[in-house]
Amino acid sequence: MRKWEKMERINRIAAHPLFREKLRELETLEQSRIFCRHGLEHLLSVARLAALWNEEEQLGFSKEMIYAAALLHDLGRGAQYQDGTPHEIAGEALAGRILPECGFSSAECRVIVRAIGSHRSNESASAFGALLYRADKKCRPCYWCEAAEECNWTMEKRNGNVI
Repeated sequence: MRKWEKMERINRIAAHPLFREKLRELETLEQSRIFCRHGLEHLLSVARLAALWNEEEQLGFSKEMIYAAALLHDLGRGAQYQDGTPHEIAGEALAGRILPECGFSSAECRVIVRAIGSHRSNESASAFGALLYRADKKCRPCYWCEAAEECNWTMEKRNGNVI
């Protein structure tokens, strides 16, 4: 079995009751959204792209940390929609609860939570956060979006390429 085929802590995140509750809540809140959605498909796209770049660029981050950050980075969007809390702040709090219960060390939690908190800025304070930011933006198929004309993202911010 290859290293990446068995990531037990990631399976624990996916099965975690709080993760499942918040992801279902987010999918319900975005059900009629015409713009980019933040469901499991998006989260896994971010993880896969970040893992690919991590490998290609020999950045040295573990696949479990990459997948953990990617799965949790938009989980706070429900709070943003419901009460205006910035989703990266709400996401930090949710990740801080979920990660330790899934077997991540306190050092790993700090790195992942910090990346989640900074994933909306290109000025990330860490290389891991910069990887998450880049994958989050580049996994968007703006070049194929049916709502492109109504999108408020600038042309510079949009992803106009497959990768």
